[in-house]
Amino acid sequence: MAWRSLAFLLVCSVLRAVRAHEHHHDLSEIDLTIGFDWMIWTHMVIQAFVWGISFPLGMVLGMTKSKYHVPLQSTNVVLVFIAMWMGHHHGGREFPATVHGIMAKIIWWIMILQASMGIFLKFHVMEKTVRRYVVPVHGVLGKSFPVLGWTQMVFGAATALNFCRGGELGQCAAHYIMGSAFIGYAVILVIMLQLGGRWLAKVGCSQEMLDSSVITAWGIVNAFTEHHGGPWTHKDMQHTMLGVLWWAGGMLGIFLSRGGKRSFVPAVIIIMTGWGMSAHEQALMISSKIHGLFGYALIAAGVLRIVEVCFVLNDGPTPPGIVRVFQQLPPYLLVLGGVLFMSATDEEMHHADNLGIDHVSYALFDFSLSFLIYLVITFMVHMYQTTGQNALSAEEAANHPEGQESGYAKLRQRNVSQDDGPDGPEAYELAEQDDPVVFESVRGGQVNGHPPEMDERDEVDWLHKDTRNENRVRL
Repeated sequence: MAWRSLAFLLVCSVLRAVRAHEHHHDLSEIDLTIGFDWMIWTHMVIQAFVWGISFPLGMVLGMTKSKYHVPLQSTNVVLVFIAMWMGHHHGGREFPATVHGIMAKIIWWIMILQASMGIFLKFHVMEKTVRRYVVPVHGVLGKSFPVLGWTQMVFGAATALNFCRGGELGQCAAHYIMGSAFIGYAVILVIMLQLGGRWLAKVGCSQEMLDSSVITAWGIVNAFTEHHGGPWTHKDMQHTMLGVLWWAGGMLGIFLSRGGKRSFVPAVIIIMTGWGMSAHEQALMISSKIHGLFGYALIAAGVLRIVEVCFVLNDGPTPPGIVRVFQQLPPYLLVLGGVLFMSATDEEMHHADNLGIDHVSYALFDFSLSFLIYLVITFMVHMYQTTGQNALSAEEAANHPEGQESGYAKLRQRNVSQDDGPDGPEAYELAEQDDPVVFESVRGGQVNGHPPEMDERDEVDWLHKDTRNENRVRL
């Protein structure tokens, strides 16, 4: 009970400190010539670590019912309280009241509610009455933490540099929302790739049906919200037509994806969106270059998605437990595109240009950030598969068919009898069949009865049956 009393006192003291702090409401602009002191730097580092890595990890451990869920999340709550205190008692650069501060208050009460429900659940009381309602609410709030943390980190970065104020709010929100949407789409693709195959098969739905439905809804909203009165600009027209493209193509994708079928439409929409954004006219050269890279990343993601669906998977679903290396490329490129677009607002581009940063250095930073984000995404999915109730023992992992290294399918041997059916080129096609791909044995240095010392005229007959030996090489 001592640790609970200590935590309660800490929460009360931090709450009083936060509520007693006075924001600088008289400020309208942030003086960027004044730097950050060590406390605000510590505040940013702790919050980025907790909300970007540690809280999502705790969420995953809670989903797998790991014994480390409660200790980790309790530590995270304490760290957030400490970082919040630092954010209100730092020196140096001063900030006016912003959406970052408003969001902090919302997150504060969500954390208090979540922690209270967690303590209640730990006591295992009223299990047949109140508890059964608290459990789902606690789970939903816990799963919202990655989204809340991402949103608050974006708000924090904009606040620190005095971005997205006044007339810049609209285009700033458009970049941040769409960029985050591409990253979120990549997260969903990775989760469905690694974990969602059985669920899709159970409900009789393909990934493209889900994608097309979201694209349609997004397009309808986008088509009617991009123009806000006054004369039409080329940006208004392009953004509005992108919305029309999305709902028109999305409806086609829904029709083609019915009955659990795969479809090319979502990938083509991504390609067309990338082409449009790569040709988007910008005032600064660095802005044009970064927008171009964003467009190229989307084009590449769409093209590789088509290759994956049509040729790597041959129009079928991903086999459970077998994720090919190639399939990681489309979601990563979506993450890269999202990062590039989020970093390409007018204010960000002018700030980089004023600092003398060229588009190569700027893009390399975005590339690095995209790698780190994709690392966190794939690491969380890995932890879900290998912790708590989802963890396999060493013996089970060794014998489990899905315990093989992702991207490689094991080859098994069997004897091929003459009853297998007619021979011919169709029997040797490089296609996935109900039976595994078979490489028949090569015994005693011979292939199909031929000794290794063949002359130039002797070759392995790949397409016709060798009657001298029933064993043959099948592709």
